[in-house]
Amino acid sequence: MRARQITTAVAIASLVALGLFTLSNSRFANRGADFAFPFPAEPPTETLSPLRVGSTRSHPIDFLVRSAEKEFSEKLDKQSKSLDEAVAEYRRRYRVPPPPHFDVWYQFAKNKDVQLVDEFDSIYHSLLPFWGLDPSVIRARTKEALGGNNVLVGISIRDGQTVRAEGGQEWFQKALLGMMKNFMHNLPDMDLAFNTHDEPRVIVPHDHLTQLLELAQNRQMVAAVYPNGHRNQFSSRPKDMGAGTSIPEVKTTRFNRFAHQPVWTHSRISCPANSPARNFEEVSTDNVTSYAYSDLGFVYNQTAFSDICMSPSLRETYGFFDRPNAFDVTHDLFPIFSQSKISSFQDILYPSPWYWDGKVAYDETKDMEWDAKEARLYWRGSTTGGFSRDGGWRRQHRQRAVRIVNANDEAQILRNRGPAADSDTQTNEPDWQPDTVKRADYASIFDVKFSHVGQCDKHDCDAQREYFDVAERADQQDAWGYKYLLDMDGNAFSGRFYAFLKSNSLVYKMSVFREWHADWLAPWVHYIPLSLKGGDWLEVVRYFAGEEEGKVQGPRLAWQGREWAGKALRNEDFEVWFFRLLLEYGRLIDDNRETIGYPGP
Repeated sequence: MRARQITTAVAIASLVALGLFTLSNSRFANRGADFAFPFPAEPPTETLSPLRVGSTRSHPIDFLVRSAEKEFSEKLDKQSKSLDEAVAEYRRRYRVPPPPHFDVWYQFAKNKDVQLVDEFDSIYHSLLPFWGLDPSVIRARTKEALGGNNVLVGISIRDGQTVRAEGGQEWFQKALLGMMKNFMHNLPDMDLAFNTHDEPRVIVPHDHLTQLLELAQNRQMVAAVYPNGHRNQFSSRPKDMGAGTSIPEVKTTRFNRFAHQPVWTHSRISCPANSPARNFEEVSTDNVTSYAYSDLGFVYNQTAFSDICMSPSLRETYGFFDRPNAFDVTHDLFPIFSQSKISSFQDILYPSPWYWDGKVAYDETKDMEWDAKEARLYWRGSTTGGFSRDGGWRRQHRQRAVRIVNANDEAQILRNRGPAADSDTQTNEPDWQPDTVKRADYASIFDVKFSHVGQCDKHDCDAQREYFDVAERADQQDAWGYKYLLDMDGNAFSGRFYAFLKSNSLVYKMSVFREWHADWLAPWVHYIPLSLKGGDWLEVVRYFAGEEEGKVQGPRLAWQGREWAGKALRNEDFEVWFFRLLLEYGRLIDDNRETIGYPGP
């Protein structure tokens, strides 16, 4: 038995290693993969297909929930309890000293009662390629981006104060400055370029990106490890920055515009040449092994699921790649701060001003207790996600999801083929096996409809209105009447996720776009991840709505999401995370970045 377990573990590890070869070839991305496999799993029957269930005695969702909760609990327990511990953990993870004023940041975080003082790996991965550029080049590219007509918000900080804020909508500027006001006096002089588009802006070819990473990790960061004493302060303002009250106009731009055009070719250029997304024959064979569990395809690794290098089928099933509503992109490494991005892009993620400003607010007075809610998965939204022309809506993710959920076809669920509950048999155990059912028999647990048709040519808009049963426009607060809420990408992140998490409902999330919170929110603990393929959709709702163990776990997970949102998705948390990011960025653009940093108490 022991030998069989070892053989199975080795086989799984080998297949996942095959599935995640981009980890070693493209270290620029935060893959976030910790494959301890605390749930029972066996190798797939076919290469790149889902991991098979290793035991049918428990439902796969139960395995995923229990293992994810255990892992997240261990993460919480391991958080640093003092500044000394935080500095040691920083050095262990990133092999360089923390940035200047790390002690100030740590006290700021503790004063705000931040729960996860060590979990900022996504910042490291976002900024790592920039270590391969000279600080003066990073500063120059910021000015170049802001000096052209590139749809950006520019913020200039001098002597701890804002001296310039231009571009974008007024609320966007005010929210940005609001997030920074409590720590701006601790920042060095800097110019910052914020993307106002939903879509990301920066993607660097893989060969160029690899060179930047090699230079960053093997030369620049090595030089920053053991200088003759780090200075816990930033350097004085370099001459090329100026007073910051204006940015010289730039007549040309390296940002190219491809709005309403297919962008898969551009979006995959940072993927390794031997990754599925770079297949020269464009064969859409996804590496499902890297993220899916059981024949139904439950998502066991959200980071691998959202890695587009693994999933070339996204070219034909996801709206952003078909025809994004906006797409101004550069293939050189520019420091552009974006609210969300596709995995292959090199934009710098930060907490969205949309959330900080409460654009989609949760009104607790209009929410209901769990037992008073309808046991249905609810979603209302528009046909955003891409611009539809020449029937392109059929290839876009929101339209596919609404169509599949409401289809009159067959789907798979899992049934317990074990003994009946009143059986006296002691030896028989539960046995969860796939069963094919009519989707219409479970229509009562879904209420997923469009409430608006837009972002399309007239012919495509008319076709969608005819095809879909378009519901009346819904108020945001109507969602609180349902136990299960679906959050789904639009043109980028949906913007409703945090309000949903704060409610008394269980949140399901179908997302390829990544946000800043990857290190702070845990799938199967705070929300239920969904794939784009759809084999898991019916069962992952039916389980919580119909199975006894699911009926117990559902309200508990809803409560966990709500409680954690109240602790980790506050404006204070956004500010702490943003402060940490801008300290790290301030070091990057400092001409003496190898010799500055917090040396420790």
